[in-house]
Amino acid sequence: MRMPVIFSGHGSPMVALEDNEITHGMQKVGEDVLKKYGKPKAILAISAHWYIGETAIQSANPPKQVYDMYGFPKELYELKYPVQGSQELTNEVLKTLGPEVKVNDDWGIDHGAWSVLVHMFPEANIPVVQLSVNKYFTPRKAYEIGQKLAKLRDEGYLIFASGNVVHNLMRVEWDNPHGTEMTDRFNSYIVDKVSQRDDEAVLNFTTHPDAAYAVPTPDHFMPLFYILGATQNEVPQVFNNVANLGSMAMTGFIFGM
Repeated sequence: MRMPVIFSGHGSPMVALEDNEITHGMQKVGEDVLKKYGKPKAILAISAHWYIGETAIQSANPPKQVYDMYGFPKELYELKYPVQGSQELTNEVLKTLGPEVKVNDDWGIDHGAWSVLVHMFPEANIPVVQLSVNKYFTPRKAYEIGQKLAKLRDEGYLIFASGNVVHNLMRVEWDNPHGTEMTDRFNSYIVDKVSQRDDEAVLNFTTHPDAAYAVPTPDHFMPLFYILGATQNEVPQVFNNVANLGSMAMTGFIFGM
């Protein structure tokens, strides 16, 4: 069967250690995938935190676990997600994208990926290969790369992306367990358009009046374009459709379920 595709919000790195409604939503997604499809051959992870000026794929085995965050409790830096890499998946991405991609092992599996995968697939027994988010891409170019990657689903690979529909660190409200009006409006708009598969509206998200607040920088929103490209015309299930810290939306989508 064709493997599903997942986009998940990750928010604060502390989500890796939490046990709450959001992490339970992540757990259920992983359980549902394993129950319906069995264990994926490997996971192609696209994280907002490997945001560089090229399209790069990892080949290291095992990949490094990157603790790309500062000032958090030591328990977070002690958390291990010891996955293996997959040279087979790396080779498939190289073959699929051709000269548009290059191998780069300077990075690793960062918290955008492992803070969510530790809940979805806690046994860490599925190989993970991370693909960079190319900061020079337009939304449409990222979408087109996703279209090319879609064939990997038929070969037993799960495509997983992590970012946030709303992510504004400069406007975080640490004592607010919910979202601001601007966060809620923009998140609801994107959820509606993704659910309707109005991909053009999502690609042109900057027309929304709250876009500058919700997406002040493109890094955390860009992974969604790869996912939409890899799932054309598929209607998603929405999970963790909640906001916190005022300016953070944790919304996730799973396609193909």
